[in-house]
Amino acid sequence: MNFEDFIRQHDLKGDTVVLDSSGGSVNDAIALGRRIRGLGLSTTVGASLPSSKERGERARVSPEAYCESMCVFLLLAGESRYVPERARVRVHQIWMADRADNARGATYTADDLMILERDIGRLAKFTFDMGGSGDLLALSLNVPPWVDLHELSREELRRTNLMTNDAISFARPNSVLDEMPLRTGSDRISATASLGLEPRVTASRPYP
Repeated sequence: MNFEDFIRQHDLKGDTVVLDSSGGSVNDAIALGRRIRGLGLSTTVGASLPSSKERGERARVSPEAYCESMCVFLLLAGESRYVPERARVRVHQIWMADRADNARGATYTADDLMILERDIGRLAKFTFDMGGSGDLLALSLNVPPWVDLHELSREELRRTNLMTNDAISFARPNSVLDEMPLRTGSDRISATASLGLEPRVTASRPYP
């Protein structure tokens, strides 16, 4: 099920989008991020755990999850945002998907550079529209695709405005996030894994 079908079938008011993804295309993530903000949803990082409706179990989440590349900008799209201590949020530069595996050895045309610069501009506008800081762009754009992604520290999560809350709305008071039930009355979570974002696809469109 895609995100638009999902929101047509459910009342998402007050819900939290739980993110566990290694990223996706720039323009698709921007469009999805604007949809998340338009719906007034919150965001966090987590992995869904199996539940049994037969036994009356609600959906549960674990904090041991990754939000990488463009997933980080989906996290930014939430009206309120929380990152558990054991979650990992990691950033790098956007790059052309068909050349990310050999970025140094690949060849590039002027049109390629124009597309990259255009999409950096789009990403910058999205970042500021969502209330993010220039630090997020600086941290991301300083990490080329041939080095390991940069994992954001707790201080960097707050400095970039990726984390605005110290808890999430569906967590029980005075408890950890480990296998926490969702907000009372909810039996669902939305994850980028089901929203068409594929690992390490970092370009805004397919390239010939």
